[in-house]
Amino acid sequence: MHDSDTRRTGPTLARRSRLRFAGPALAALLLLMTAGCTAAPPPLPSPSITEAAPGIRDAESSLTSTEVFAGGLFVDPHNHASTATARLKSSGNADAAAIAKISSQPTAVWLGDQYSAAQLGPLLAGYVASAKAAGRTLVFVTYAIPHRDCGGLSAGGLSPSAYATWNRAIATALRGSNAVILVEPDSLAMLTEKKCAAEVTSRPAVIRSAVHELVNAGLTVYLDAGNSHWVKTETMAGLLEAAGVADARGFFTNVSNFYRVDQERAYADSLSPIVGQKHYVVDVSRNGNGWKGTWCNPSGAALGQDPHVSAGTTSLDALLWVKHPGDSDGTCNGGPKAGVWWEKYALDLVRNGSTG
Repeated sequence: MHDSDTRRTGPTLARRSRLRFAGPALAALLLLMTAGCTAAPPPLPSPSITEAAPGIRDAESSLTSTEVFAGGLFVDPHNHASTATARLKSSGNADAAAIAKISSQPTAVWLGDQYSAAQLGPLLAGYVASAKAAGRTLVFVTYAIPHRDCGGLSAGGLSPSAYATWNRAIATALRGSNAVILVEPDSLAMLTEKKCAAEVTSRPAVIRSAVHELVNAGLTVYLDAGNSHWVKTETMAGLLEAAGVADARGFFTNVSNFYRVDQERAYADSLSPIVGQKHYVVDVSRNGNGWKGTWCNPSGAALGQDPHVSAGTTSLDALLWVKHPGDSDGTCNGGPKAGVWWEKYALDLVRNGSTG
C-alpha cells in the first residue's frame, strides 16, 4: 500500500517542540517539515475543536465498544482468502486448512476508487443484508481520497468533487446499518512527508467533510493516526483535530503494518487524551512477529491475534484485521502488485505463528 520511505522504517524522528497544531498554523508547520527545514518552529496556539452536530458527540462517547460493534465482527465471505479456501478445498489441496485460518476471521471491507458512486449502492446493500442476517457489525475502509498515496505504490484516488459524491453514496447506502468506517489509511500521517506537501492545506478539509457526511448518517467513524513509529504524538493530534476527529468516534493505528500491540497501545493511549479522550482500534492482521525491517511484504511476518472487540473500559475499542493477510503490499520482496492475492505469502503468515 506504500512505497519505501521513512514512514515504514521507524527512524529516529527529528527533535521538534512538542506542540499541538491546527488550521493555518498546522499547515505552515507541516510545509516547513516537508521542505526539510531543521529550525525549530515558533510556539503555536492550541487548536480549537470543531463542534459536532447536536447530540452526535455525546451519543458516540457514551457507547461502549461492545455497543459500537454490536454482535461482534462480520466475516466477509467474498474476500481473496475466502475465494482461495473454496478453490483449494474443491481440488483437495491440503493448503485449504491453512488458508481457512485467514478466511474464517472477520476482516474489514475495503472500498476504493474501483467502485463508482453508482456501484456502491447495490454492493453495500448486499453487505448490509448479510451482516443483518448474521447479527454482526460491518467494518469498512474508505480508500479513494484525492491524490492517494501522493504518487506511491498505491497512487490513485478520485477528484475532490467525485470524492464528495462517492462518500455521499456510502453514507446513503449505509444509513441505519450501524456500520463502522475507517477513513482513508495513511491519509493524515502522510501529510508530514515532503511528497505530500501539496495536500497539507486541502486534505484535512476533504476528510472533515467526509467525516460529517458519514457521522450524520449514523455511522461510527475512525480517522488515520499512522502508527507508533511514524509521526510525533502532538503533530498527529493536530492533524486529527484539523480533520474533524471531534465528530468521530476516534482513530485507528497500524493499518497494513507490523508493530506489536503493546507499542500501538502505548502510542494510542498517549494520543487519545490530547484529542478529547477519543477511542481507537488497532490493525493486528500481520503483527504476530512484530516489525521485520520493512513495511512491504517482509519475510518472517506472522498473523496477529484473532480480531476481536475489547470488553474492557479502556479507550481501545477493538483489535481488527484491516489489511487482508495474503494481499500483497506491492511489487517488492517478490510480491505482485498491491492488493493482489499472494498465496505463498499467505501460507507463510499462517505457518510463522500467531502471537501478536
